[in-house]
Amino acid sequence: VNFATEKAFIKFDPELLSLSEVKKAVEEAGYEFRGSESPELVDVERRAREKEYKKLKTHLIVSGVLSALVMVISMSVMLPGLEHLNHTLVNYLLLALTTPVLFWSGGRFFKGAFSAARHRTTDMNTLVAVGTLSAYLYSAAATITPRIFTGAGLDVHVYFDTTAIIITLILMGRLLEAGAKGRTSEAIRTMMNLKAKTARVIKDGREIDVPVETVMPGDKVIVRPGEKIPVDGVIVQGSSSVDESMLTGESIPVEKRPGDEVIGATLNKNGSFTFEARRVGAETALAQIIKLVQDAQGSKAPIQRLADRVASIFVPVVMVIAVLTFCLWYLFGPEPSLTRAILNFVAVLIVACPCALGLATPTGIMVGTGKGAEYGVLIKGGESLERAHAIDTVVFDKTGTLTRGKPEVTDILNYPEIEPDELLRLAASVEKGSEHPLGEAVVKKAEGKGLALSKAEEFQAVPGHGTSARVDSRMILLGNARMMLDRGLDTGKFAAEAERLAGEGKTLMFVAVDGTVAGLLAVADTLKENSAGVVRELKNMGIDTIMITGDNQRTARAIAGQVGIDTVLAEVLPGGKADEVTRLKSQNRVIAFVGDGINDAPALASADIGIAIGAGTDVAMEASDITLIRDDLMGVITAIKLSRRTMRTIKQNLFWAFIYNSLGIPIAAGLLYPFFGLLLSPVLASAAMAMSSVSVVSNSLRLRNFKP
Repeated sequence: VNFATEKAFIKFDPELLSLSEVKKAVEEAGYEFRGSESPELVDVERRAREKEYKKLKTHLIVSGVLSALVMVISMSVMLPGLEHLNHTLVNYLLLALTTPVLFWSGGRFFKGAFSAARHRTTDMNTLVAVGTLSAYLYSAAATITPRIFTGAGLDVHVYFDTTAIIITLILMGRLLEAGAKGRTSEAIRTMMNLKAKTARVIKDGREIDVPVETVMPGDKVIVRPGEKIPVDGVIVQGSSSVDESMLTGESIPVEKRPGDEVIGATLNKNGSFTFEARRVGAETALAQIIKLVQDAQGSKAPIQRLADRVASIFVPVVMVIAVLTFCLWYLFGPEPSLTRAILNFVAVLIVACPCALGLATPTGIMVGTGKGAEYGVLIKGGESLERAHAIDTVVFDKTGTLTRGKPEVTDILNYPEIEPDELLRLAASVEKGSEHPLGEAVVKKAEGKGLALSKAEEFQAVPGHGTSARVDSRMILLGNARMMLDRGLDTGKFAAEAERLAGEGKTLMFVAVDGTVAGLLAVADTLKENSAGVVRELKNMGIDTIMITGDNQRTARAIAGQVGIDTVLAEVLPGGKADEVTRLKSQNRVIAFVGDGINDAPALASADIGIAIGAGTDVAMEASDITLIRDDLMGVITAIKLSRRTMRTIKQNLFWAFIYNSLGIPIAAGLLYPFFGLLLSPVLASAAMAMSSVSVVSNSLRLRNFKP
């Protein structure tokens, strides 16, 4: 049960229980049954919430007007010169005004209390219903049969104003709370509004606009400049630049050509294209993200278990305290003892409502996970959000995480007789068409410089060594030092530079032209732009960093040195990464593993917190606790800092909720009366109770100001 969303999520075994039985049980308990959760229900729920908000507002207005009249009339009889008023008539008028306030405007409390009673339990509605009904029935009895009191020598007092004002103040608190809670789920509504409403589909050679819900996989969809892409798919014709900031947070548009993937709800900028729909409806990346955030917002953090345990026994205990308060004041209190006993009984019931306790954790979780989604950090649930704040060690996979995962030509060393660009052009001409990653890196570098490649003839590949071919009538050899040595070629003039580059963890490719070593290309998997900055920031936060890789010690040390990581686990096979994470956990560390979410799935699952990077549209969501949509390590910092901020907010909420009830109940029971003559009136108790819930939700809403 989530008090912030006012929803219950039910898991059941369909072999033992049918869905219709679940539906019947839910409706018998007095609640609406919505079926299974899906993004399509968000609009329905929004309309239902708006309808409920308007109904609550109407009840509050009616209650407020009638309560104001009750207050004015109750105070008027105490004014000088009005003592001659017929008190019996005035009391009947107050009874008439208070009755609709209690049973119409406050009817929701009685309905809730009755539903709870049918299932032999109690809740906050029980406290409000019993408290207000007690004051009302006492006052009604004093109005209709005053002789019961006068015959016993007691003064006749009525507390219709207390009953009416309590209902009004609690309704006002509910209205403020509903408005604030509505803002906690803004993240979901914002994402839902990103969806395109229609799609332009090619049917029977014609272009027709159809609702986006009717698009099927395989349909050809046309997107024009300025339009939203309706579903996920692959471009088959045309090109454009696409603004993917809603998904990645990256403001620079991404160039798209035939064969490239496009994501639904992203914005086409300046070109037209046709794409084939691949994922539609609940399968789209946006729908998956919305589902993930919804699940996270509906989940519970372990810290909430304490609040749940307290709440489960809280109301019955409060009822006992209220009854004891009544008995003590009636038996030992000063005159009028019955009046004081009833007022203190009502004050205890009202001030003790545990609404703030129920809202403390879920509102924080809702705003925190929603804020994370806004910055491309998808947190799987309350448990993941809570655990992340305690991380003391972050283990980074190297390839694809700290580095780009694709080798690049980083250095070109040449002999004076040949220019660097010419050396690169010849090497790329040999490797053109090669499927080897190192060869692809050389070709990509040449194409990036706009060099015109020549046709290679007499091509030969020497496995594990390199390649050779004739380019523009010149014989070119491209390979490692071993290949040059086998061909009797001298690499001595590059020995010092080769040693330096190898020490930096780079792979060396010598280039020989017509039997002479003419140059050297260094290829490496380069670091991502902010890898070093992220490691530095983690150290500033007091978090240890470790790098894990299958590379040899020399290469691993070189990369780790560049980013500032001191601890390196090298030559670890993919299957061994999970074992290393388990070993680190056995040292009482709280481990976060950051990987690309594909071959790192076992390690992601083994860590206390698995963080999949740059994998917002694949199955990494299943293996990880946190998914970073952008291929950007800064999301690791954002996730940890957001977790710390959210947990601080939740602890503040719980502290004030506990303190409020711990102090409020004894004061309402009359603890201060023997020392200071102070009593807490039921009206003040109801105002304090209403404001406690609003303050907790408002404190959670401060998380909306979080910036990475």
